[in-house]
Amino acid sequence: MALTAYIDLSKKNIEINKSPAPILEEYLGSRGYAAKILYDNVDPEIGAFDAGNCLIFSTGLFTGTCWPTSARFTVTAKSPATGAYGYANAGGYFGVELRKAGFDALVINGKSEKPVYLLVKDEQIVILPANEYWGRNTADVNNGFKKIYEGSHVLSIGPAGENLVKMASIITDDYRALARTGMGAVMGSKKLKAIVVKASKKITFSEEFRKIAIESSKKISNSQAAQDYHRWGTAVLIDYKNKRGDLPAKNHLEVQIPFANKINAQALDKYVIKTSGCYNCPIRCERHSQVKLGPYKCETAGPEYETINGFGSMVWNDDIELIIYANKLCNDLGLDTISTSGVIAFAMECHEKGFLSNKEYNLKWGDKESIVGLIKKIAYRDGIGDILAEGALEASKKIYPDTFKFAMQVKGVEIPEQEPRTNRGLALGHATSNRGADHLYGLETIDQTHNEEVAKKYFPGSGPEILDVFSQKYKPEMLKFTEAYSAISDALGICKFSTLENYVLGPDDIAKAINAFDNSFDLEEKDLLKIGERIVNLERVYNCRHGFDRKNDSLPERFLKEPATVYKVIDGMLTNQVWKSNLLVDLEEMLDGYYKVRGWDFRGIPTQKKLKELGLFQLIEDL
Repeated sequence: MALTAYIDLSKKNIEINKSPAPILEEYLGSRGYAAKILYDNVDPEIGAFDAGNCLIFSTGLFTGTCWPTSARFTVTAKSPATGAYGYANAGGYFGVELRKAGFDALVINGKSEKPVYLLVKDEQIVILPANEYWGRNTADVNNGFKKIYEGSHVLSIGPAGENLVKMASIITDDYRALARTGMGAVMGSKKLKAIVVKASKKITFSEEFRKIAIESSKKISNSQAAQDYHRWGTAVLIDYKNKRGDLPAKNHLEVQIPFANKINAQALDKYVIKTSGCYNCPIRCERHSQVKLGPYKCETAGPEYETINGFGSMVWNDDIELIIYANKLCNDLGLDTISTSGVIAFAMECHEKGFLSNKEYNLKWGDKESIVGLIKKIAYRDGIGDILAEGALEASKKIYPDTFKFAMQVKGVEIPEQEPRTNRGLALGHATSNRGADHLYGLETIDQTHNEEVAKKYFPGSGPEILDVFSQKYKPEMLKFTEAYSAISDALGICKFSTLENYVLGPDDIAKAINAFDNSFDLEEKDLLKIGERIVNLERVYNCRHGFDRKNDSLPERFLKEPATVYKVIDGMLTNQVWKSNLLVDLEEMLDGYYKVRGWDFRGIPTQKKLKELGLFQLIEDL
């Protein structure tokens, strides 16, 4: 029996109910189910740090099963960064353990007066004091609880979450981060330090589902993308993206770097001591790195591509050891590496342009003391860190109005490590994502991987421009499709490296697997994509109720008015030979096309016709 727990930290009350089957059928679980709970329970007048905000940990239909890459789970809440919809997603083992304990979701509201943690043992939950853990970093908390509860899995916040830093993450199993949109700060506002889960149950499924899962795992393992990630991890993207001008540098003032060979997969490989992966994953892309000597001596998992680019190119640093250390530091303190590096890059540009100075750090591009020092200052809201802890958008208001144009963010969330001027699909995806700037909300990769087979299948009749990353043609149609498939992957609790990254498994494969897993489903591919579209529209209306519309689907003016130039990379070396020039994003053109294919009005608000088509009748009245 699948359960949903409602936990009121103010009243110390716990209510455990059977999860509503009709809602799970409509939204599948995890991100979809949590979005529905948030929509129904957290109105616009409730603030991100109010007791009435719900912090929702949710698992998917496939989480913890024999399905390949079925380790993912989601945390959802009103975001302190966006002021509206927010969520983060992670793999590892915590979500698996929570599902095995019998839970589809933990819905946490209220505020505890003193620090507490939740102990989940199978179908039982208790609230316990956590005073001795408050103020400690995530690694200490994880190790401490694992000594007490042998065989358990733990997630916790660090000092950044306690201090309500708007880019605070939640860390599980030492280094896997529920990073984006400030979910750690929401957890900190509730004085909830950690959740510990220990389960003994098993998830049952049919023999047919098992057979499909085994075949799917083989397909994933045999794919070239999986083999590349297994050998090199996501750091393999550095050289590929640098060649194409999709490697943001100096706060997006540049789109390529001359020192890629110092921070790429081969450079990181010298520090890798082992590889591993999430629960039931045939890819196993995770690297564990160790710096043995010097000021950056540490051992940690990763860093992943986003962190390498963020603490490398974005701040103009070519020291891979510093990047490894910055990754470890952010995990221990509970900080999102994307937003933290982004706000440090923002501060460095503010300094370069004469708007910001600091007595302790020179804030110059690539300055190592500034990078490490600012990470700590942000986590503890100390001095200049108190300003930067608000995120680049809010920090710009406090530093000087003109610095707004240096804030590389959308809806208050710092842009991940993609370059909109040379990656038009993700330019549109960043602008329209309902949780702020985000590469995983749509994960539009069909053109990046030049996947002709997928393009022909889902966009018949399209021209060659559909596979051109510099072309804006067909990007609205493509994004609508990939956003739906991304929502499905998140709702099921599976990794997108098995789905959208290379389409080894398509929506048709997933539909067959769902039908085999639960005979209450009878889905065709189009039905499954409709569920994904339903989730996206529900999240959209949630934001619309908070006053969001076309004006919020924006990009920093740098991408609209400051042309980018891409130079040729020959034998791994950046040259001065121009390959592409005068690259700008025409966002308004793409927004018009996107709203049209989505069935939304000119303002980006879903129409009554579209909501009726998706069965979202309640939302019509709300709008």
